[in-house]
Amino acid sequence: MSPMIRIPTPLRTYAGGESEGTVRASTVGDAMTELVQRYPQLQRHLYTDDGALRNFVNVFLNEEEVRYLGGDRTAVAEKDTITIVPSIAGGASAIDAAVERDLSPEEVLRYSRHLIMPEVAMGGQRKLKAARVLLVGAGGLGSPLGLYLAAAGVGTLGLVDFDVVDATNLQRQVLYGSSDVGRSKLDAAAERLRDVNPHVEIIPHEVRLTSENALRILEPYDVVVDGTDNFPTRYLVNDACVLLGKPNVYGSIFRFEGQVSVFFAEKGPCYRCLFPEPPPPGLVPSCAEGGVLGVLPGIVGSLQALETIKLILGAGESLIGRLLLFDALMLRWRELKLHKYPDCPVCGERRTVTTLVDYEEFCGIPQAIAADAAERGALVEITASELKERLDDGEPITIIDVREPHEWEIANLEPYGARLIPDAATLLTRRETRGSSPSSGAA
Repeated sequence: MSPMIRIPTPLRTYAGGESEGTVRASTVGDAMTELVQRYPQLQRHLYTDDGALRNFVNVFLNEEEVRYLGGDRTAVAEKDTITIVPSIAGGASAIDAAVERDLSPEEVLRYSRHLIMPEVAMGGQRKLKAARVLLVGAGGLGSPLGLYLAAAGVGTLGLVDFDVVDATNLQRQVLYGSSDVGRSKLDAAAERLRDVNPHVEIIPHEVRLTSENALRILEPYDVVVDGTDNFPTRYLVNDACVLLGKPNVYGSIFRFEGQVSVFFAEKGPCYRCLFPEPPPPGLVPSCAEGGVLGVLPGIVGSLQALETIKLILGAGESLIGRLLLFDALMLRWRELKLHKYPDCPVCGERRTVTTLVDYEEFCGIPQAIAADAAERGALVEITASELKERLDDGEPITIIDVREPHEWEIANLEPYGARLIPDAATLLTRRETRGSSPSSGAA
C-alpha cells in the first residue's frame, strides 16, 4: 500500500521541506517508521528516547485519530491519508442562563442586517447583547476576534493582555496602528473597539494570567476565547475552563498553518484530550522564531469569532469534537474528529487535576532555563556592541552565521567577513545519511 502522509509546517524543516509524500506501508506504524527512516531528524520530534510517540503529537488516519482505532497497528489502504498533528489548540447555546437584553433604536438600526436573518433575528441579537466573552490575548488572533465580536454586538468583551504595541506587531495585529507603538495594548485596543461599537462594554484585564488569578478572571464570562501564543497559558486556560464548566474557543497559528476547535468538557473533549502534555521547551518554535503570514491570524481569528457567535446563538453545528486544519499556502482545509479521552487528567473519568497548577513548571520552562543557563555558563557570550568594538579594533574574529539564507538577506555581517553555513537541518541530515553523528557544539 502507498498511503499519503501529510507533514505539518513546524516539522517540514526536518523533512527536507516536504509537506506530504507517499510511503510504502500496510499499517500506520509502518508508515511512520518509513517516514522517520527517510527523514531521521524527525525521530526526536515525533518519538521519545524509548520509541513512544510523544504526547503532544497526534496521528490521524483520514479523519479518525489512530489512538481510537488500532494505534500503530491500524491498517492503511491505498488512498488513505495519514495526518500528523502536533500542538503549535453543536447546536446548544453555551449561555442558556443568559437573560436577553432589549435593544435600543440605535442598536436596531446598527444590527439590521442581523435582524433580518431568521437564524439571528431579535432574539439572537438580544442573546449577543447579554453575552460576556473573554479574549485571552489581544495580539494576532485577538485583533480580528475583538473587531468582529464588538461589531456583532457582543455586550461585554473582556481583554487579557499586559504587553505594549511593538512595531513588529503591525504586520498582523490589525487592532493597532503606527501611532499606537509604545502604548499599552489594552488601552489602544479598548479605544479602537469602543469606536467600532460604543454599545459594547470593554473590560480590560492588564495582568499576566496565572494560576492565582485565572479562575477569578474567567468566572464572570460565558465563553473564553484562547488567543494565546505560549503553552503554559494555553494549558492554564484549558484547565480553568474545564474547572469552571466554560467553552474554550481555541485557535493557533504558525507560518502558513492554523488550527481551530471548540473545547467544552461538558459536551466533548478538552485541549488535554488532544494534547495531554506540552512539547519540551524549544522543540516547537514560536511565531517570533518561525514567523507567521500576516493574513493568517485574520482568517483563524475570524473563525474563532464565528464559533463564539454560534455558541451564543445556539445556531448551527459548532466545532466541539472537531479540529479544523487550514493550510494557507496550499489553500486546503481538513477536518479531523476528536474524542473525549477517558484518561484525560482534567476531564476524564479518573481526574487527577482538580485545581490549577504551576503551568510554567508543568511545561518544563524553569528546568529549560536552568539547563540553558548551565550551558551558557560554559560558553563565552558577548553583546552586539561588544562584537562591534572588537571588530572595529581589528581583532581577527571569524564569524560563522548559522541562520537561514532568507534571514541572512535581511541583515548580515558580510562586510566583516561573516560566512553563512548551509541549512543546518540539511547539513545534519546529510551527515546522518553518511552514518556519522552530528557534533553537539555547532558554531
